[in-house]
Amino acid sequence: MHEFDDDPADESDDSLEARVWQLLLLVNPGDEDSALRHFAAWQDVQAESGDLADPLETIGEVIDWSAGFRVEDAATLVQALDELAARWSLSIDWGGDPDDEDFLDAHEVPDLLAIAYDRLLERGYTTWIYESPGATWAGWITRTEDAEPMREVATALGVNLRPASDAG
Repeated sequence: MHEFDDDPADESDDSLEARVWQLLLLVNPGDEDSALRHFAAWQDVQAESGDLADPLETIGEVIDWSAGFRVEDAATLVQALDELAARWSLSIDWGGDPDDEDFLDAHEVPDLLAIAYDRLLERGYTTWIYESPGATWAGWITRTEDAEPMREVATALGVNLRPASDAG
C-alpha cells in the first residue's frame, strides 16, 4: 500500500476527495500508481488555489494526455485517443488514415468520437465525454465493466458525463 498524508481511503465515501479518488481509479484501470500521481497533483492544485479551483477542471488538467483528453480539433482528438488506447496495447481503427488531411476534413469530432467509442467498446473499453468549460471536447476511457460505477461517481461529482457515441 502507498503512504499518503491524506490517504483517500481514510475519507468518508461522500467526501469530494473520496469521489475524485474513485474517478481516478476508474480512468486508470489497473494502474493505481498513475491514479496516485494524478490524485497528488489534483490535491496540490486544489490546495494552491485555496480549494477555489473547479474540481472537475483540475481533474481534466492533471489527467490530460495520460488518462484523459481535452482537445479543440479532430487531429488532436485522434492523437490523444490513440495515445490513451496505447496504454492497453490497443489501436483504434479509424476507418481511414487519420494523418490524411482529407480524412480529417471529412470527419467532424462527434463522428470520430463515435468511431473511437465503437472500436474500443469491441475491446471492453468505454470512451466518455463530459462538459468542460476549459476545452471544446473532454473525456476519458474506462473499462466497460466499470460503466455503472463511473456513472455513479460522475453523478456524485456533478459531472455531465455521457458515452462518446452520444457526442453528435
